[in-house]
Parts: sequence; C-alpha cells; structure tokens
Amino acid sequence: MSATFPFAPRNDWSLAEVRALFELPFNDLLFQAQTVHRAHFDANRVQVSTLLSIKTGACPEDCKYCPQSGHYNTGLDKEKLMEVQKVLDAAAEAKAIGSTRFCMGAAWKHPSAKDMPYVLKMVEGVKALGMETCMTLGKLSREQTVALAEAGLDYYNHNLDTSPEFYGNIITTRTYAERLETLAHVREAGMKICSGGILGMGESVDDRAGLLIQLANLPEQPESVPINMLVKVKGTPLAEEKDVDPFDFIRTLAVARIMMPKSHVRLSAGREQMNDQMQALAFFAGANSIFYGEKLLTTANPQAGKDMQLFARLGIKPEERQEHADEVHQAAIEQALVEQRDSKLFYNAVSA
Repeated sequence: MSATFPFAPRNDWSLAEVRALFELPFNDLLFQAQTVHRAHFDANRVQVSTLLSIKTGACPEDCKYCPQSGHYNTGLDKEKLMEVQKVLDAAAEAKAIGSTRFCMGAAWKHPSAKDMPYVLKMVEGVKALGMETCMTLGKLSREQTVALAEAGLDYYNHNLDTSPEFYGNIITTRTYAERLETLAHVREAGMKICSGGILGMGESVDDRAGLLIQLANLPEQPESVPINMLVKVKGTPLAEEKDVDPFDFIRTLAVARIMMPKSHVRLSAGREQMNDQMQALAFFAGANSIFYGEKLLTTANPQAGKDMQLFARLGIKPEERQEHADEVHQAAIEQALVEQRDSKLFYNAVSA
C-alpha cells in the first residue's frame, strides 16, 4: 500500500486493494482512517438516530441472524403494524432526547398494498416534526419507492448483510441481486441509501472485504453505512457463533471509512456488548453515527443517558441536521450533555 490513500469516493475497489488495507498494522490503519475522516467530517460530531420496530415478528424471510424470522422460535411476540399516531408519538419522544433521524423498521418480505397508505402517513408525520426519515420495509417495487419519495422519505435502509459469496449461507429466501435491485430503485427515486452488513456470522476477512467492495462500488456510494456486530439470539441458527474479535471489528470500521470517505459509518447493532473503550476506538476509526435509545428493533441498545455520558467524556456532540437545523433543540441537547458531565453520577475522566 502506498503512502497516499483516497480522500474522494472511488467505485473501482479491487479485492487485493482492500485486503491490503485489512493487513495494515493497526495503528497505521487507524491513522489513515482518521485522516480521511477529518477531510470530510467534524471528528467530534456523531449523527444520532432512533430506530422503532413498527411491525414485529412473523417475517417470512429465513435470515439466520434474525429473531423476527417466522422460521425460528425465539419467543418474540408477534405484533401487527403500529397505529400511525403511536409511531408519531414515539418519534416526538426520540426528538426530545436528541435524535435527528427517525428510522422505522417492519418485519416484511415486502410491504403490502393495504399497508402502504399507513406507512406513507408515518413518513409524512415524522417529516412534519422536523426530523429526517428512514424506513426499512424489505424489498420494494419501483412504484413503492416513488410513493415513499413523494411522501418525503429521506433514507431507505436495505442491508446487503455480507459478501455475495457468503450470502447463501445466511439467507435463501431473497437473492443478492434482488437486494441490489431494491437499492437501485431507491436511488432512481431520489432517496438516500442506508446499507451495510453484519460481522460475526462466520464470514471470512475476504467476505468482509467483499461486502465493503459491493457497497463502495455502487454507482453512488451509500450516504449511511451501518456496520452491525451480530447480536446472538437464542433460537436463531447463529446463536452459538463465535464472538467477533474487537480489533477485527474496529479494523472493518476503519476500512469502511477509507473506502467510503463521505458516508456516515454507523456503529449499529451490538453496541450493548461493547465497552466504552471499544466504542471510543470505533469513533476514532471513523464511525460517526449511532442508534440512540433503549431498544434497537427487538434487541437491547445502550440507554440514552449512558450514551450522553460517553459523549461528554469523549468531547463528542450530536451532529446537527444539515438542512433546517433546529438551533434551539441543538442547544438543549448540548446543555443536557453539560448536565450529564456535571452530575455526581458522572465519572470525570479528566480529574481521575
């Protein structure tokens, strides 16, 4: 690997190049990632999102990591599509604790015609609150993506999960090509893409590289790239999978940052299992987005107060919305960080 590295997005990454990044000494890799990160972002700002499951369980897909799959017995209660007002109430609560983007996820193979009107009302209502909107609803037709875009949806999440070569070991009910087709529909409709994958499913380093290559080499790179660490749920086929080495996870974040320099790289599922030191390294490696709140779809997520305390210890502030930022709301968030720092319950890392 040469001493120079890209500061602008590229769409022609090769496996050999990405392998070379993964093989760099850890300190060199993080230096490169942090340098690329600072060329495009404020290194002390992190975008904050909240995720709500608007329809839970009984999904016909057989994703081996997912407790919502109807193929596995995980003890998860099945719930119908939430009422629109309840979703909007949850969005208002998320905004009040500092989230700027509200993500809504439904356990569907694809949204049905009868459910789409309610989904569109949710998008319109959350948008009216002044928040960015994101949804993950499964496979979409071209007509559905157009309807979502017209309703004001900002982001559509549709993860590739892993490399094309390893994908068949994890999912058999939807092809990789179908996932790429949905992403193409989303982009054609003018929406932003949120797409990433999961580490810890038994994949190789080449599979991790292959996932990042698929994302980086899209005609236009995703605006948001969630990197998930497998949350092992009893009853799913991956419940006994070996834990991901923390340094391997950080390496993948750093490589993602270098390959997709203008994307938000999201530290996503699995944060509940990460200590503060690992999360701090993740931010240093270029992660600059998190899900905020007590639950991530159906699994635990660090509590909002704990996140605030970590942000204060690291000198990190929530990222403002790029469009029409609510300055009063932003000031309230930052005041909450100050109060967390000054609390008697807060560990003062400076004076320790």
